[in-house]
Amino acid sequence: MFSVLGITGKVGGAVARSLLATGQPVRAIVRSQEKGSAWAERGCEVCVADMDDQKSLVTAFHGSRGVFVMLPSNFDQADGFPETVRMVTSIRRALEETLPQRVVCLSTIGARATQSNLLSKLGIMERSLIALPVSVTFLRAAWFMENAARDIQTAMTTGTIASFLQPLDKPVPMVSTEDIGQVAAELLQQDDAIQRVVQLEGPQRVTPTEIAIALGKLLARPVRAEVVPRQTWADLFRSQGASNPEPRIRMLDGFNEGWIEFDGDKSAIRKGSITIDRALERLIQRMSQ
Repeated sequence: MFSVLGITGKVGGAVARSLLATGQPVRAIVRSQEKGSAWAERGCEVCVADMDDQKSLVTAFHGSRGVFVMLPSNFDQADGFPETVRMVTSIRRALEETLPQRVVCLSTIGARATQSNLLSKLGIMERSLIALPVSVTFLRAAWFMENAARDIQTAMTTGTIASFLQPLDKPVPMVSTEDIGQVAAELLQQDDAIQRVVQLEGPQRVTPTEIAIALGKLLARPVRAEVVPRQTWADLFRSQGASNPEPRIRMLDGFNEGWIEFDGDKSAIRKGSITIDRALERLIQRMSQ
């Protein structure tokens, strides 16, 4: 049995689909039975648990050969990441109690960045889970290609996309969530008992301008990328409901200034197969369904 956190999201869902495609039993960990109904229809066992609740996580992880761990997306973190600390503590204690054969943990490019930013929460998770007495793999993924989903409607209506990644001709390491899911499922099924880091990006790095060009081809209309001035970010994020925009701003700074990067030998970075063109095509197809 493989237990999957975050199964209702893009990455967790991709992990589960990849496991099911190879005939593996999957336990869908969800916050309510209603959220698990679609996965029950696919043949998954459904377990209701909350990442703040160690007891429910113990039930969710019990008897698992492997567990896929990820934190929920949250762009508005309080200073010190108290929400992350609580979740990671519950997850670690539940894993210590259940001792699955292996854990694959979704981490990120820049997890070891020395400057505090939104991705620092995944550094907290790495430092906590590395001490587990089981095989743990930290899958450090690049910027998600699917983040471009929010740009499609704007591109369709105005022919522009707003870019926080700057300058517009700077290549950014990106990867599709489908590639992440496939690699995570593969790592869960391996029999080696080691602690390791796997770094993953797509076939090639992508600039904001290239995203605009690709969208233009798929939408059959001119599309251009436009820089969102950095001095406007704080007010913009607050207008969107953020109470503490600084960690998100610093994350974007890290990509733009180059201090959020993969560690070590770049030739050792694993490459996915899905291009930005294919990822955008799939996003547009889903929007039209």
